[in-house]
Amino acid sequence: MAKRNRSITAKVKERRRKEGRGLGRGADYKPELRIQDVSSIGLATRDKGWKTGRPQHFMSKLEWVYFYILEWSLIVTDILEQFPLDIDETLAIAKSLGIAHPTDPKTKEPVVMTTDFIVVVGNRTNEIRYARTIKYMNKLSSIRVLEKLEIERVYWTYRDVDWGIVTELDVDLSLAGNVEWVHFHYRAMTLAPIKEILIRNIESYLAPRMLSEKLPLRHLTDECDSALSLKPGSSMAVVRHLIANRHLEVNMSKPIQPEGYVPLIKKPAILR
Repeated sequence: MAKRNRSITAKVKERRRKEGRGLGRGADYKPELRIQDVSSIGLATRDKGWKTGRPQHFMSKLEWVYFYILEWSLIVTDILEQFPLDIDETLAIAKSLGIAHPTDPKTKEPVVMTTDFIVVVGNRTNEIRYARTIKYMNKLSSIRVLEKLEIERVYWTYRDVDWGIVTELDVDLSLAGNVEWVHFHYRAMTLAPIKEILIRNIESYLAPRMLSEKLPLRHLTDECDSALSLKPGSSMAVVRHLIANRHLEVNMSKPIQPEGYVPLIKKPAILR
């Protein structure tokens, strides 16, 4: 099989522009970069985003982790990843700063710069946008990385948009891991053929015991499967669905261990 040519040319940039990269909202949004546009570091969610209803594309594991944090937030309404910056503006900013604009290493064509996440809070009539760049701490010692970040910072400053850098020190890895664990089962359709009434029966069986009995979660869900004559693993899948939809409230900042005791929180979890 021929190796995919991922070099940036004027033709590639024009094609992406015509495809509407960077336009749209929610399920209709098209990121500037998709995993097939870059090398093997690209990652995509294994199922559709809760807030967007579409597969989402990330260029590092840390971006993926931050995505799960955003998915869990009750105030975030949309997540626009790999958001393109106007190339004429970034070229002008780079020139004014005396910084070399990013170019394709092979073609030397100026590339469209992107911001890793535009985080939307609120609805379309009253929304606030935050621009967030995701970088590992060890990358911030690179002068070249800092130069490109300065172009990005100035770009968003001109637009009066809050811009910031998120590193691995800024994310709750336990929360992200828990959201990843429940993410696929957010939608009830992933539980087929378990019907809604059976989901409620499983919840009614498990919730009181999770509140009162200090038994491993796996033990309780296995008992539930047996009591309700379900296929093994059915109740655990429903638990993941119920946690994802906040019907079962647990401490999301503490790793969920199915083989251990997972207590319920009687009061609603505090929004982080």
